Amino acid sequence: MTTTVFERVRSVASDVFGVAPEGISASSSSENVDRWDSIQHLSFVLALEETFQLQLSPEETERIRKVGDAVKLIEEKLAAAGR
Repeated sequence: MTTTVFERVRSVASDVFGVAPEGISASSSSENVDRWDSIQHLSFVLALEETFQLQLSPEETERIRKVGDAVKLIEEKLAAAGR
């Protein structure tokens, strides 16, 4: 069984923000995750880059407002890279 991009992103978000995986959804954002501040946002982005072995530009980093945004962006980058 393969792990979906969403499940992997949710796992990263869970670790970074200190929330149980079940508490992370596509709509999770700084509005509803207490520990999601600017510093934790950067930690989230760095963890995503490490997990998926890719680089996100500053513009892409700014586009991530919700977990679902991160999933969509990573899926696009993986598809573009043929992975």
